[in-house]
Amino acid sequence: MPPKKRPGQNPRKNKSWVQLSKHFVDQWPEVLQGMKLDNMPVKYLKFCDINLKNNVKVRFDVQKDLNKHSENKIAGMLKTYIATHQNNIKNIDLKFDVTRLKADISKKTGNLLGKTFKK
Repeated sequence: MPPKKRPGQNPRKNKSWVQLSKHFVDQWPEVLQGMKLDNMPVKYLKFCDINLKNNVKVRFDVQKDLNKHSENKIAGMLKTYIATHQNNIKNIDLKFDVTRLKADISKKTGNLLGKTFKK
C-alpha cells in the first residue's frame, strides 16, 4: 500500500535533490536570502558524514562519486543508507559547496533579470 499523502505535501519531482534542514537555511542567509528553499540538487553537496551510535563514521564523498554515477543514483544511495540505518544514526553532517551554489544562483538571477528588464 503506498504511503498516504499528507495535506499540503507536494510530491517531489526531482529525485536527485536532497532535503535541507531549516537549520541549514538559517545558517546561510546571505546565500539563500529571499528564497524559499527546502531541497537542492545533490551536485552542491561535497560530502555527507553519517555518525553512527557506535562511533563509526561513514563518509559519502559526493563530488568524487559524481564522476562515476548520476545524481539520481547518488541521492538514491544516500536515501537508502539513511533509511536502512536510521535507528543507529547519531547525526549527519553535510558539507555544501556554498561558493558554487552562490555563483550559480547569482548567474541564474542575473540571466533572469537581464531577460526581464531588457530594453
